[in-house]
Amino acid sequence: MNTKRKRPLRILVAKVGLDGHDRGAKVIATSLRDAGMEVIYTGLRQTPEMVVNAALQEDVDAIGISILSGAHMTVFPKVIMLMKEKQMDDVLLTGGGIIPENDMKELQEMGVGKLFPPGTPTNDIKLYITDWVSNNRNF
Repeated sequence: MNTKRKRPLRILVAKVGLDGHDRGAKVIATSLRDAGMEVIYTGLRQTPEMVVNAALQEDVDAIGISILSGAHMTVFPKVIMLMKEKQMDDVLLTGGGIIPENDMKELQEMGVGKLFPPGTPTNDIKLYITDWVSNNRNF
């Protein structure tokens, strides 16, 4: 991790759209918090605009979106577009849920970071975020 860092990593965890199942998002949020990160959990039924605005306001290093509704090919592109509009080029957009492998690849080509399926060890997610932020955030 970047030794010049003056504060813990700040991560926003969000549930976008009508997906009402947030157990996985809460598990990830708790795991990241337990790893020493500051976690902002936005709760259910957020819009992409709400997520990006909260991330900007909270000065986060990464946004993690949990999505199980099948709307990933709408949600992630909208969030990435809003992040680009707000010049959030050094903020990681990652997430997980029920996302087919081909869609994961397409989303990564659009600029979304690694996406994690259910059952991924939380330590893998923590290490990915930590490494990405260390290598990509400008302080």
